[in-house]
Amino acid sequence: MSAKLLLGTAAVLAFAAGASAHAETDLLIGSTASSSSHYGYFVAVSQLINEQAADTEATVVETGATMDNLRRLEREQVDLALLTTNVLHDAYHGRGAFDGAAQDVRLLWIYAIAPQNVVVREDTGIDSLDGLAGQEFNPGIRGSATEATSEAVFALLGIAPEYVRGSTGDIVNAIKDDRIAGYVKSGAGLQLDASTRDIATLTPIRILGLEGEQAQVIAEEMPQLSLVEVPANDGRGLPAYTTWGFAVGAGAGPELNEETAYRIVKAVCEDETVQAAAFSGVAGADLMDLTLRYATSSLHPGAIRYFRERGAEIPERLIAD
Repeated sequence: MSAKLLLGTAAVLAFAAGASAHAETDLLIGSTASSSSHYGYFVAVSQLINEQAADTEATVVETGATMDNLRRLEREQVDLALLTTNVLHDAYHGRGAFDGAAQDVRLLWIYAIAPQNVVVREDTGIDSLDGLAGQEFNPGIRGSATEATSEAVFALLGIAPEYVRGSTGDIVNAIKDDRIAGYVKSGAGLQLDASTRDIATLTPIRILGLEGEQAQVIAEEMPQLSLVEVPANDGRGLPAYTTWGFAVGAGAGPELNEETAYRIVKAVCEDETVQAAAFSGVAGADLMDLTLRYATSSLHPGAIRYFRERGAEIPERLIAD
């Protein structure tokens, strides 16, 4: 065999070996629309993985968010993905839209919490959730997870507002013009979101929290949700309150092995700058603490390994049978 042929054969074999190794460490991350700040967050995560997780390379894929990501995980089209904890809980336990079709998808980490704020005009005189009965009220933007979750919560608590539907702009204007009492809107972490701050600029507002028995009912009957303790907002004169909510994080199926998941979770949880530059709500947050506090379904073995390495005690509810 000629030297040229030997060289050519070696090059082909080297290329094949390199391609195989590359394929083993290539990861696709399902995210959401590229216009979303959450997409930017996962771009930052991919950067961390590529820099900190040895022999692993990640690429972000634009998707339709949680429901689309769960379908893609099931088809093994992505390796890890953005998920909300309430939908992941239903998928893992085969409940709700996943009745009879449970998916073995485990949570890796949580990076954001979305308390569901019940906002009303202060001049309505409504000072409790029960006071919403019969009031014209928006449960969340049409078609959103907030809308579906709010209606389920109010039905569980036996509260029946007169629901008004519309876009964010329509509803904000309706509240400002005193045509409806208020709405439910996801918070920006533990802060009010931009639309609620807009309303509060010229219209005094009140946030309605859960009372003790109401919180207990939700905890028992809707385990897919988290109870969120929101601290007082002194700048706006709002007292502390408890509401329901869900968290946003990353999850993966069993195809993501424990070692790779461990390296990824370690890189993400020990970062202090990259994620915060892309998604301000992460700044100063302890992602391990957020995960253990707000997770509602089983953790990935790689995440459990890392959290235990840091001395955390993993609640039994977050360990798969």
